Amino acid sequence: MRPDDADFRLQAMQRLNDLARGQTDVIAHDATADASQPFGQSDAAGYATLMSDLRHALPDLERRDDIFLAGANRDDARWTASRPAQMVAATGAYVGTFRAPFAGIPPTNGVVTLTYGEAHHIEGGRIRQSWLVWDIAGLMMQAGCWPMAAPLGHAGLWPGPKGGQGLRMLPTDDTDSLDRVLAMHDALHRFDGRDLNSMPMEAWAKDFMYYAAGNIGASRGLSGFRAHHQIPFLRAFPDRVGAGHFVRLSDGPFAVTGGDVALTHTGADYMGIAATGRKLRMRVMDFYRLDDDGKIAENWLPNDTIGLMNQMGVDVMSRMRHLTGNPDTSLR
Repeated sequence: MRPDDADFRLQAMQRLNDLARGQTDVIAHDATADASQPFGQSDAAGYATLMSDLRHALPDLERRDDIFLAGANRDDARWTASRPAQMVAATGAYVGTFRAPFAGIPPTNGVVTLTYGEAHHIEGGRIRQSWLVWDIAGLMMQAGCWPMAAPLGHAGLWPGPKGGQGLRMLPTDDTDSLDRVLAMHDALHRFDGRDLNSMPMEAWAKDFMYYAAGNIGASRGLSGFRAHHQIPFLRAFPDRVGAGHFVRLSDGPFAVTGGDVALTHTGADYMGIAATGRKLRMRVMDFYRLDDDGKIAENWLPNDTIGLMNQMGVDVMSRMRHLTGNPDTSLR
């Protein structure tokens, strides 16, 4: 079966749900995972441990996909690491009762959501390679232990796509959505360093919703997007440029890209951190829904906030441990 087969999609969803329910045998023996900080890269055993730790923390863990896409992974010459030709990608939330610590985050004994963007290579009924962009910063915020400045946008659980249809079981060979998204990316790269209008925004619907994870937050429409995300981001990282996508999929009115943005923190402070002068990589995934006019109406942005801050020289996890009663007691 191939990702352009409806049965494959159902099987892929089932395998990911099996994994969330604790069936780590769906992970291939030679699988790899690349997860948000503080986890990083792992082999099959490490991947299984990560999922077991999550289930231990949330014993009634449930996986809820809002968007699930599958198909041919369009080429991107900028990405030189391993990159499967066929992939599935999903965004949604792990939901459960937070009973035990996870990544050092203290439990709340109440319901929490761990929102995610994920891309997977599934072959022969086994997960062979995964990229896991989990909103660990958002989980900290729910637990009341986020140790950094508050996001400028609205923090909270992202809604699924307007009108539903994010879980598409009838595949399509339509690639128009991805073409439009990549054209929009090219337009953003036209920024002249001074004028926001140097980046054409015709690809976006008038009142588009922008749901950014981590320490960015949600906003609505062009004015909200610029005020809460684009202007602070461009002031901090005037040289930002896409460094390649590990996933590029399109399916009807939905598309996804996922990869790294290369940045130099030479401008203003960002997320409360003064300019460091450091060269950074920001891991992001973008899920898009286009409306009937072909405009981007919704954009979900899972991102690795903690990994970005770590590259800036700020150990968010250490600060959290300190604030929750477990400070470092030595220099080592």
